[in-house]
Amino acid sequence: MGILFSKLWSLFTNEEHKVIIVGLDNAGKTTILYQFLMNEVVHTSPTIGSNVEEVVWKNIHFLMWDIGGQETLRSAWNTYYTNTEFIIIVIDSTDRERLSLTKEELTKMMHHEDLRKTSVLVFANKQDIKGCMSAAEISQQLSLTSIKDHVWHIQGCCALTGEGLYQGLEWITNHLKKR
Repeated sequence: MGILFSKLWSLFTNEEHKVIIVGLDNAGKTTILYQFLMNEVVHTSPTIGSNVEEVVWKNIHFLMWDIGGQETLRSAWNTYYTNTEFIIIVIDSTDRERLSLTKEELTKMMHHEDLRKTSVLVFANKQDIKGCMSAAEISQQLSLTSIKDHVWHIQGCCALTGEGLYQGLEWITNHLKKR
């Protein structure tokens, strides 16, 4: 009975869930954030520092931090990790040359103490571009199956059209319901 009540109560509360959106520069992080917020494409420029917005989806409040991905900013990502429940890693599916760099950053994050209980959603962005890597190929290159201490999911998407983005949010909300 207590579990049922707590599940019902959670549907009516305004509890916020902290999400950080990370990835290398030009991956589409800010475009995804504003697709979630306004359901439209917003002209963006490279993020210096971070953008933060509250996104409400299916009565669930997410505080989403879009963190700049330039090399000089990546060393500061860890300042955003406290109380993070979900990490969204955005991958430019056309950027084969820098995928190993993304893997290094992912490995660092997975070993950070503040992120030990986080779940990871990988968005394989720019799936609309001919010759891009598939979500399966990216998963293999990032060795996602070797991640055993975090729940993770990879989702192909296109930030410009919104395709695949809400399937990613659905995965997050389903994961919240299982807690």
